[in-house]
Amino acid sequence: MATLNLKGITKIYPHSGGQKKTKKKTGTPEKKNNLQVTDQGVVAVQSFDLDIADKEFIVLVGPSGCGKSTTLRMVAGLEEISGGELYIDGKLVNDVEPKNRDIAMVFQSYALYPHMTVYENMAFPLKLRKMERDEIDRRVKDAAATLDITQYLDRKPKALSGGQRQRVAIGRAIVREPKVLLMDEPLSNLDAKLRNQMRAEIIKLRQKINTTFIYVTHDQTEAMTLGDRIVIMKDGYIQQIGTPQEVFDHPSNIFVAGFIGMPQMNFFDASLTLESGKYFVSVGGCKVELSPEKQRNLAAHKVAAQAITLGVRPSHMVLAKQPGNTLSATVEVSEMMGAEVHFHVNANGKDVVIIVPTMNANGEHIESFRRGDKLNLTFSGNVCHVFSRDGKNLEF
Repeated sequence: MATLNLKGITKIYPHSGGQKKTKKKTGTPEKKNNLQVTDQGVVAVQSFDLDIADKEFIVLVGPSGCGKSTTLRMVAGLEEISGGELYIDGKLVNDVEPKNRDIAMVFQSYALYPHMTVYENMAFPLKLRKMERDEIDRRVKDAAATLDITQYLDRKPKALSGGQRQRVAIGRAIVREPKVLLMDEPLSNLDAKLRNQMRAEIIKLRQKINTTFIYVTHDQTEAMTLGDRIVIMKDGYIQQIGTPQEVFDHPSNIFVAGFIGMPQMNFFDASLTLESGKYFVSVGGCKVELSPEKQRNLAAHKVAAQAITLGVRPSHMVLAKQPGNTLSATVEVSEMMGAEVHFHVNANGKDVVIIVPTMNANGEHIESFRRGDKLNLTFSGNVCHVFSRDGKNLEF
């Protein structure tokens, strides 16, 4: 159990060989793989601020190279903090050795000792602490029961499946009863079915042990299902922090909107107009009045009429029976997903995905469409996301 406070945490990897990089004539830092390059080196994490409550489950999510694993390793003490302050339970731990931070970490690669049994792997960190044999035995068996691996305690890792090995790795971490449990993409080596099972196991585990979790993943499904709050990162910067529902319903910018949600949000070149004190969005032949909530948000920020990027999620696109105040589209690909069909269409010059249920409320099959068929699309004013052309959500 622990609270964590990350204040302005920064990680800079120095240039190799002591070579310094100079800034461009414009005075702006160079970019290398979308990361800043300064005189000091490559900035992998920039001004990371986050307060984590006791027993909270925080998920760091983002594409590869965004700095999420580097941030986790700085919390663990495996990476030196270049700038900022890290507090655990109010104590500054920047210079505290990893073994003294009372933190356990689960790695992507399991990192089990192949010559040891499951029991020995789980008991090993407790033996290093010179704990009493009876206490070691109790903790290992309790953890094994929690993770449903008691029957495997006498086996070697090579005799286990990937999911079972990951449970052993988690068991080895929780026997220490750490204040903070760090997990670095622990499910990425598992197949889809096992990932689903292990997500459920981690949720159950979280309910059984009194520990603060920090979980790193690039999989938005894991982030949405596991986290109390999720931290979305890109190029070393935090893009948004919020509950899964908050970031899904109210993305702060186009990156978050496109990253969270599967299939990803559709984006259109559109216009925002203000008529008689009310805001409308227009794209193609479709003009929609925004919902009262969105009207209030835009008015509060005195947003002017302008060219915008309009975002609408695939599940919020609706098929209209007749043209007229609709967006014309042409079917290019249809993907049968069982209870629904994903149509990839061309609309207003954009590749757009719409999700259509295969049956209506009366249990009747909905008309199917083939490549080249014409559709009429619409959407309501409460599901629109209005972004400036530079990517910011104009409501916030």
